[in-house]
Amino acid sequence: MEILIYLTIAGIVQGSLYALIALGFVLIYKSSSIFNFAHGELVMVGAFMCWTFLTIDGFSIWASLGCAFLATALLGLLIQKFFISPLTGQPILSAILMTLGIASILRGVATIFWGSTWRTYPPIFPYAALDVFGINIALQHLLIFFIVMLAFGLFTLFFQKTKTGLAMRATAEDHQTARSIGISVSWIFSLNWMIVCILATLGGFLMATSVGVVIALSDIGLKSVAVVLFGGLESVKGAVVAGILIGLLENIGGMYIDPLVGGGTKEIVPYVVLVLVLMLKPHGLFGLKRIERV
Repeated sequence: MEILIYLTIAGIVQGSLYALIALGFVLIYKSSSIFNFAHGELVMVGAFMCWTFLTIDGFSIWASLGCAFLATALLGLLIQKFFISPLTGQPILSAILMTLGIASILRGVATIFWGSTWRTYPPIFPYAALDVFGINIALQHLLIFFIVMLAFGLFTLFFQKTKTGLAMRATAEDHQTARSIGISVSWIFSLNWMIVCILATLGGFLMATSVGVVIALSDIGLKSVAVVLFGGLESVKGAVVAGILIGLLENIGGMYIDPLVGGGTKEIVPYVVLVLVLMLKPHGLFGLKRIERV
């Protein structure tokens, strides 16, 4: 029973990170109907930038995160201005294919600058554990979960209470109406990409504190695809629920099913979920079901 509780806690923490990363997919899709296949690479680049500022430049953890946020926000602005914006008016498929090209470029540049060597952060979180009703819970898990929930809370407040957040929501609903009331849609698109890159950096940093920093960290983007489709392409709530569910299925399945099948369950769970969702509920748990009449 104690093992199950520990796996549940670890699954919730892992799932919350999936949800945070998946939030970037939702933001881009809601604002422009573009499925950003470069998001995993943005997560990886953000993690590498944090590692560079922290270990090579010798910055403090807060300064490293701040510099990484600024650098990746600038990267998001450049992607929007020079790669996505010129495709305005073109079929959506063109922009989607462009994100695949961006993913290849980012992976190639990261390999040139950082190589394929696996790296680790210096100790970020304390290794202590808390005793809760006789169960030891790693303080690192609690801190990561708290940071993720804080990020979601700040994100929600920004979108619901600030003028800029309301403008972003209006743009996501209807571009023409947003333009008619004086909203600069091009600036909102750029801001969206900047916020997405900052969220990707935070997610990459938190993920890398556990698994290390390596080029393969970009593969987390594929798992986030499963989270987004499971929860619903346009639903922030769906990203949270689906992320935590997939995190739980990964950890519990890896423990109890792996011995029966010889391993590998944890790696394939998100993709099994993805296939089942596409077959049974293609709009996701909280996605919008659109009916088109001819």
